[in-house]
Amino acid sequence: MSELIINKLDYARIKKCISDAKQFKSLNNVEAVKLMNELNSAKIVEPEAIPSNVVTMNSIVKLSFLNNNKKIQFQIVYPDQANFKENKISIFSPVATALIGYRVKDEIEWIVPAGLTKIRIDEIIYQPEAAGDFDL
Repeated sequence: MSELIINKLDYARIKKCISDAKQFKSLNNVEAVKLMNELNSAKIVEPEAIPSNVVTMNSIVKLSFLNNNKKIQFQIVYPDQANFKENKISIFSPVATALIGYRVKDEIEWIVPAGLTKIRIDEIIYQPEAAGDFDL
């Protein structure tokens, strides 16, 4: 698996979201710690330096669940923009936390209610940095 890469704007905004959510008790401590561990293990770079194959905030990604070949597509957004009907998933959701900073073709083990599963990032349909949208 490759090194996690996060742009510094996403890093700062996600940390602020975690801080706010903990203050308002809208994020449990276990999930907050997981997300902070992901952030702290990542290489932080300028938005312009993010490779186009890395999942960032506001990216639209296609995934495969390798245990059952199910495919899904969604956008990773900040908590206030989450909308399940529009396939917009909060960064606080476990799957978004698991994906942020990884690259196309990376395989990530993820714990779901049914147990351990493995997901693969098949494609990034839209990535703000690749599109020149550096301030989303």
